[in-house]
Amino acid sequence: MSNQGKVDCGRRRLIVATAAVGGVGAVGALVPFVSSLLPSERAKAAGAPVEVEIGKLAEGQMMTVEWRGKPVWIINRTKEMLETLPKLAEQVADPNSEVASQQPEYAANATRSIKEKMLVVIGICTHLGCSPSAKFKAGVEEGMGADWLGGFLCPCHGSTFDFAGRVFKAKPAPTNLEIPPHMYLTDTRILIGEDKKGA
Repeated sequence: MSNQGKVDCGRRRLIVATAAVGGVGAVGALVPFVSSLLPSERAKAAGAPVEVEIGKLAEGQMMTVEWRGKPVWIINRTKEMLETLPKLAEQVADPNSEVASQQPEYAANATRSIKEKMLVVIGICTHLGCSPSAKFKAGVEEGMGADWLGGFLCPCHGSTFDFAGRVFKAKPAPTNLEIPPHMYLTDTRILIGEDKKGA
């Protein structure tokens, strides 16, 4: 009888050990499977809002940040840049930014911005998705016409945009450059991709 008891204990240990090893193996196989279903850090970052410090952005300068894989331009417009906007109202296709999908409601104004001087705009041409070049200087020295007041040129098919991202008439781009959702966290910090406070 005592021999039978020893055999049973040995079997129990073997069964428990086998079950433990099997359980560890199952967990080991399950972890990579479950983690493959979760979004990667890169995927999360691609859609996440981007916080940008603009305190050192001087007047007349532009910086580019990436949001959702797109270039977003932040331009600290000078007084002279802003003064060109009313002069171009007759030359741009949508001077009052009436295509609502091109900007949030709080940027549907003369400067297409929350703060007059700061333009936050997606730097992708609305024609075929090329990225326009900054042509900030007025006139022919920028390779533009003598009547050029400054803005952006899409080198692919020649669409031009002013300092509010408004497209000029008779150009391939059908609409103004898009203004992304954004809000000011402080006077010098912008959150691009979220506007829960309604700007």
